[in-house]
Amino acid sequence: MSAQNQLDQRMSFMRFDHKDRAALRAAKPVIDAEINGALDAFYAQVRAFPETRKMFSSDAHISNAQGRQASHWRRLATAEYGVDYQGDVARIGKAHAVIGLEPRWYIGGYALVAEKLIRAMVEKRAKGLFANAKNDADLADGLVALNKAVMLDMDLAISTYLELLQDERDQLEAERASAEQRQADAVRAVGDALSRLAAGDLSARVDGALSPEFVSLKSDFDQAAAALAEAMGAVDRATRGIRSGADEIASAADDLAMRSEQQAATLEQTAAAVEQLTSTVAKTAQSAREVSSRVGEAATEAQRSGAVVTRAAEAMSQIESSSNQVNHILGVIDEIAFQTNLLALNAGVEAARAGDAGKGFAVVAQEVRALAQRSAEAAKEIKSLISDSSRQVGEGVELVRQTGDALRGIVDKVGAIDSLVNEIAASANEQASALTEVNSAVGQLDQVTQRNTAMAQRSTDATRALRAEAADLANHVGGFRIGSTAPAQRYAEPEHPVHAARAKVAAFARPGR
Repeated sequence: MSAQNQLDQRMSFMRFDHKDRAALRAAKPVIDAEINGALDAFYAQVRAFPETRKMFSSDAHISNAQGRQASHWRRLATAEYGVDYQGDVARIGKAHAVIGLEPRWYIGGYALVAEKLIRAMVEKRAKGLFANAKNDADLADGLVALNKAVMLDMDLAISTYLELLQDERDQLEAERASAEQRQADAVRAVGDALSRLAAGDLSARVDGALSPEFVSLKSDFDQAAAALAEAMGAVDRATRGIRSGADEIASAADDLAMRSEQQAATLEQTAAAVEQLTSTVAKTAQSAREVSSRVGEAATEAQRSGAVVTRAAEAMSQIESSSNQVNHILGVIDEIAFQTNLLALNAGVEAARAGDAGKGFAVVAQEVRALAQRSAEAAKEIKSLISDSSRQVGEGVELVRQTGDALRGIVDKVGAIDSLVNEIAASANEQASALTEVNSAVGQLDQVTQRNTAMAQRSTDATRALRAEAADLANHVGGFRIGSTAPAQRYAEPEHPVHAARAKVAAFARPGR
């Protein structure tokens, strides 16, 4: 149905016939005269409400709209509703749709303008200004015609507004359907790629071309998948590195545990040896103290012996002096014996001269001479004995002197030995004290080594757990396909060769080894 036919149908339905159109043309002078004032009141109301004021950018915009509205109302009053009128109404409806003027404000505007026009027509009728109005029926016809014209114009404008809205809705619906189809295509393509990705294929990409609004989604997905593949590759490489590092750490930890156990065993033996050495040094110190005491006693005895030897030397010197005196006396006796012998010899000579009278005296002289000879011989023998005794006493004195010198040397050496023994005893005491501290330090070191051994064992256990976790992670990563490469190799936990050596170390660390 054409636009004109639709307009005729509307006018027919509301019985807007030639009579109403004639009545409207009769009221045109009033409408032409009052329309500007009515529009002034309407746009004043538009300015008063923020909801309608914001639809106009400026007062000039409002003035322009008011001028077009005045022209439209004057054309409406002609009751000529042809192509020009319909185009004018369509433009108004489109303008309202463009600025977002909702029907409630548009209808309110018709009410305000119609109010002014109706009042003006009534007031004009009261003043008799309707030249061809013979009665109130003419006024009623004019008001009815104005009402129908306003309703028709409002219907056409709102219909245009609604048609534009419907066109927009249809366009939006078509765009929505198209967007849904494009979205469905994009979702299907992305879903296929996600399915492949969920299956572990990290080389999955969104296949085919997507609509422009989903190009960024395709690009983001492909980049995310590539980044995920790269990250998973890095995880795989890192897992291999972790496993390799864990193997090295495990080997080092096992070696550390083995060495710690060896060190613990060595420290245990060292502790026992140091303890035994400490006991031995303590005994040595005690023995050195006893030796020092004995040496002190020997030094005292040697000093006493030196004093005795000194007194013996003095006594021997006195004996030697006495022997010299005796030897001198013997010399006197020998001289006396010699003189006595001479006297006896002279007496014998004189007795011989005396004859018989001197025989008795001769016998006495002979006896005296014999006694003098025996005295001389005895003195000679005594002198010889005294000489031997003096010689032996001299040798004794020399021996006593040498003995005294030797005893003094012995005393000096015993003193030196006593000093050395005291130093040895002090050193032994210091060594015993130092060895006690060493023994304590070795004991603490043994405890630390035991703790280190336990920590090394825990480190070994943690490293084994890390290796197991790395192997498990590698197996999980192995389920993904990265690019064109095959799935990563799955790992199995190997038996480390160091583990067998730990039994030997434990056997080595046992007592009695």
